[in-house]
Amino acid sequence: MSKLYIVPTPIGNLEDMTFRAIRILKEVDLILAEDTRTSGKLLKHFDIGTHMHSHHMHNEHKTIDNLIQRLKAGEKIALISDAGTPAISDPGFLLTRACVENQIEVECLPGATAFVPALVNSGLPSDRFVFEGFLPEKKGRQTRYLALAEEVRTIILYVSPHKLVKTLAEICTYFGEERQVCVCRELSKLHEENIRGTVKEALLHFERKPPKGEIVVVISGKLK
Repeated sequence: MSKLYIVPTPIGNLEDMTFRAIRILKEVDLILAEDTRTSGKLLKHFDIGTHMHSHHMHNEHKTIDNLIQRLKAGEKIALISDAGTPAISDPGFLLTRACVENQIEVECLPGATAFVPALVNSGLPSDRFVFEGFLPEKKGRQTRYLALAEEVRTIILYVSPHKLVKTLAEICTYFGEERQVCVCRELSKLHEENIRGTVKEALLHFERKPPKGEIVVVISGKLK
């Protein structure tokens, strides 16, 4: 019976790969990978020999029709990203939607995603939060900041390392220098770092020590 499996992969520590994820990746007919070179290392580590196709933001619009036809023909396909859960700031939504529209079963395995451990270990309220992912590069960026500055729930952003200092400076401008943040870097990896304090303190820290690796920024909501 055809099925699309959404399979999370570790965000850093390979020990976070689940037994079920390994089994599914071995059993399916095809694995769709964001970057086959990156995923190839993961598959080799777990002795998974399933064939891979590239599926990323630049080609997903062109490949969906063919993938739907393969699924309708009875194939089982797994979708993975370079790290974490597909469709969370990674490709996956378009294919999942197409499967739902075509009455093709979709099953998402539970597993790693960066924003959950970042939120939990930040020490900021985790009962209600808003996940923003990556902010717009230019158009709409200021509009998003103005809206988020009034948000009372905890806010979660993904930020690339070369834009972290700029982003923290912008948060100072729109949210105020005393807003509490936690900057989580390299989660689950050897050099994991969590910098907690005011956004001004975090900015000064990373001005002195340029950041590397994957970064999640957790920001306290506006006090009522």
